[in-house]
Amino acid sequence: MLGFFLLAAPALAQDVTVTDDDVNAVAKDLFCPVCESTPLDVCPTQACADWRELIRQQLTDGSTPEEVQAYFARQYGDGVLANPPKSGFTLILWVLPVVAVVLGGVFFSRYIRNLRASAADETDEAFEEDVMETAVPATAQPIAKSDYK
Repeated sequence: MLGFFLLAAPALAQDVTVTDDDVNAVAKDLFCPVCESTPLDVCPTQACADWRELIRQQLTDGSTPEEVQAYFARQYGDGVLANPPKSGFTLILWVLPVVAVVLGGVFFSRYIRNLRASAADETDEAFEEDVMETAVPATAQPIAKSDYK
């Protein structure tokens, strides 16, 4: 059994070959530190080239893509992440648009309902005036309270 592990050790010690596609798969989820909102995998600046080399080195050392992204977030803040975590303060950024759309829909529906109600009230008032004009002759005198003794 010990012989098996001794024979397998050189195979485990071999360097991992990291391709440009592997590096770009991690880099596309990070933003350039110099350019605003530019993914690291397409940015031509020297800073991004250095970061891509650092990604390559970390992947070669055995880090997972998630560990590499976590490293950059620890070093430079969540602002370098193309997909920030959905927790803490950034949770507000994920929830706020949904809340705004829902509240906007509620206010819009109430506004439309009020418009329809006021239009219906105006129509009812106009109808009542028409009925009163045709039902009560113009020569009729209003009845005073004193007539009710």
